[in-house]
Amino acid sequence: MNDLLKPFIQVNQPLIEQQLDSLIVDIKAPAQLKEAMAYSLQAGGKRIRPLYLLAVLEELNVQNKDAIVVASTIEMIHTYSLIHDDLPSMDNDDLRRGKPTNHKVYGEALAILAGDALVTLAFGIIARLESITADQKIKLIDQLSFASGAEGMVGGQVLDMHGEGKRLTLEQLEEVHVNKTGALLSFSILAGAIIANASEDVVNALRKYAFHIGLAFQIQDDILDIESTSDQLGKTAGKDVLSEKNTYPSILTLAGAKEQLQKQYDLAMEALVTVDLHNGLLEQLANYITKRSN
Repeated sequence: MNDLLKPFIQVNQPLIEQQLDSLIVDIKAPAQLKEAMAYSLQAGGKRIRPLYLLAVLEELNVQNKDAIVVASTIEMIHTYSLIHDDLPSMDNDDLRRGKPTNHKVYGEALAILAGDALVTLAFGIIARLESITADQKIKLIDQLSFASGAEGMVGGQVLDMHGEGKRLTLEQLEEVHVNKTGALLSFSILAGAIIANASEDVVNALRKYAFHIGLAFQIQDDILDIESTSDQLGKTAGKDVLSEKNTYPSILTLAGAKEQLQKQYDLAMEALVTVDLHNGLLEQLANYITKRSN
């Protein structure tokens, strides 16, 4: 792990974990619901999305005490999506981050409700922040609803489901993943720009960076599904092949997918160069994503 990134993660990951815990502890809700919500939130993970928001602020030399809260709400929405993706009616997975999936522990009904509770709570938390201006909160809520809803993550999941058993083109596959995986990751990056009141040039560069690194993230996921074991991934390896899902290796071959991964990484780096944000945390996070082993 690179020189800047390792200490950045060591400092901020525990803060994200603490914030996630407190956001659930503080709500007034049935104990079993809170337990199911916390179960998946506390299941681990790299916390890439909240780290990205904090990395953008650090690169832009901006501090805001509520940034860690916004970052944590993104992880809440990501976790809700994983709970629902794992359901029998969706991907039907028994394992997530090395632990039984939420519905295997709490049953389908409570798992669905835990996901519902996480996504709705996230928007309320942002609305009540004190160190974010009203205008910034409106922008954050607007763009988060876009990224996580029908025009983003949810729509991407539908496209992914409809593509099973069919042969998609590369362009169609990119449309799936720009929405399903890329939209929320892009929001994480652009949320940092919103909080920082970044210039239009910086926002545009970060938007391009986010687009390409979101595709790179998914390509690496597809590669790891083939090359890694279930123990390494913390979820069922080889599931994409069994489900007849369209993936970058299935369309481009494994070697072609690795070439496409490098192409998307290079395009992301080109975007950073235009605003002199290369050679920092954002580049090192991109390296981390494209070279990760789980």
